[in-house]
Amino acid sequence: MPVRPILLYPDPALKASTARADPANPEVAAIVQDMLDTLQASPGVALAAPQIGHLIQLIVVDVSRKKGEQGHGLVVLLNPHILQQDGPRVIREGCLSVPDYTGNVLRYERTLVQGLSPDGLPVTLATSGFEALAFQHELDHLDGKLFLDRIASLSTDLFRRKR
Repeated sequence: MPVRPILLYPDPALKASTARADPANPEVAAIVQDMLDTLQASPGVALAAPQIGHLIQLIVVDVSRKKGEQGHGLVVLLNPHILQQDGPRVIREGCLSVPDYTGNVLRYERTLVQGLSPDGLPVTLATSGFEALAFQHELDHLDGKLFLDRIASLSTDLFRRKR
């Protein structure tokens, strides 16, 4: 499957609502493969379907792509949601769809995430650290939110990325 272009802010698809993904739909399997190929070709560790123009609830996360991180390895989740989160902290965050900026946002150190595997089997993951942050970030994409929407002050918490 082809590597898809990652949509950039202010593309309207990044602010749109998403529909539930049906694991029995063959189109969903094709989108999963496109997302895996696109993530592999990108510098990122995670991707949500809206970032490649598909308005369904589907994310791929693999924080092991970042040096020093392990997590659960490559995770593909359909219809994911957070069951529990704790340990609030403000962190500096970036996004493949907002490549020129980073910002300080409130996230949680630990999350319990639930969704479906591509085969339709239920999956529950206890995540922490950088992996928990990645899941929170990608789930925001499924609600039409960007990290920019979580910045308290654009004048003090938004930063131009150094190249």
